[in-house]
Amino acid sequence: MAYTSSLHLPKHLLLPNPRRTRHRSSSVSFVPAAAARANGVDGSAPEKKPPPPKGKARINGVNGKKGANGHVNGNKGVNGHVNGNKGVNGHVNGHADRIHLSVSTGGGGAGAQDGSGLRVAFQGAPGAYSEFAAKTALPGCDTVPCRTFADALAAVERGAADRAILPVESTMEGTTLRNYDLLLRHGLVVAQEINLFVHYCLLAMPGVRAAEVRRVISHPMALAHCGRALARLGVDREPVEDTAGAVEMLRSNRMLDTAAIASPRAADLYGLDVLAHGLQDESWNVTRFLLLSRPPSPVALHVDADAKTSMVVAHRGGSMMVLLKVLSAFSSRNINLTKLEVINNDGDAAGAGARPPVMILDTTARGAPTLRAFPHVLYVDCAGAAHDPRVREAIQEIEKFAVFVRVLGCYAADSTVYDLQ
Repeated sequence: MAYTSSLHLPKHLLLPNPRRTRHRSSSVSFVPAAAARANGVDGSAPEKKPPPPKGKARINGVNGKKGANGHVNGNKGVNGHVNGNKGVNGHVNGHADRIHLSVSTGGGGAGAQDGSGLRVAFQGAPGAYSEFAAKTALPGCDTVPCRTFADALAAVERGAADRAILPVESTMEGTTLRNYDLLLRHGLVVAQEINLFVHYCLLAMPGVRAAEVRRVISHPMALAHCGRALARLGVDREPVEDTAGAVEMLRSNRMLDTAAIASPRAADLYGLDVLAHGLQDESWNVTRFLLLSRPPSPVALHVDADAKTSMVVAHRGGSMMVLLKVLSAFSSRNINLTKLEVINNDGDAAGAGARPPVMILDTTARGAPTLRAFPHVLYVDCAGAAHDPRVREAIQEIEKFAVFVRVLGCYAADSTVYDLQ
């Protein structure tokens, strides 16, 4: 079975202020299409927005400081209140503790890179959340849609793309082990990370009213994330390959009794009406993406840079002892861990929960890289660059007792949470 640790995001970004949090019954607010266009994607008044910035969208006002578009922790901003006070357009799904996300006119985050001339492969159709994450992480990049995540990685390996982007963790689902498994089976390196706030909307053909919707289509995870709202609507649910693909299907077939769950930008891209905003069951819904490239890493970091190093540690037995030794290797050098996940897979174990061993590509094997099977694996993200002497010494110590260690990448740490709106 798999034991999953908490998401790597800082605690103050994940948890609402306990003094301000109020629990209320959830309710989905439907808005007419005309009102949605007049008030902007999230229902806020766009007339007061500054010109489109060159930077990225991010949280403003974290830790009680005033942001570009208002305050947090119960203080009023341009678009209303957060953390217990009602905003101009009400709550999203009735959650009083939602943190307002807005557009900053400042520069990009710590991991910002110029994407001009780069091709980024993503899973899904144009308008998918992965595509928006890629364009936010690498402004100016060209995106390459792929049918599957494996196709996106293969596109980088054969030179059809320069980067591939994979969603690997979310605050609602935890770690996406399937995508980590894909990462381990390939020889690509992690070059960048980005955290994206996922805002789900209910989209329909122009002129269709909410009362006319009988079916909702979207990616299975999106349907699961919006389960309570869909139950209240009393509609049938039909899973498709991705959110943007659902919108594309809706538009191309002119389905008048069907709606799709997707992003507000997908509505603009395909010319659809937004029937409901903030459809997700949990107001704080953040997904972490990794951008991968062919080795060597295209990112050059100073030894003192605010960086992360990701690695996988594999062993064949004595899980607790190995775990304690890994922790000791980092703690003795005052190195913080931002992610630690223990995977114990016994392929011979009986029961429905048994999973096969983890397959890891050994890129250091003599001759051609070789896939190796391991029943016990630790995913580790630590603070610091891989060439930092302390980090390098910790890795060398782990290599003495672990069966196999592979550094997956070293990249700039970027804890900013970006918003589509």
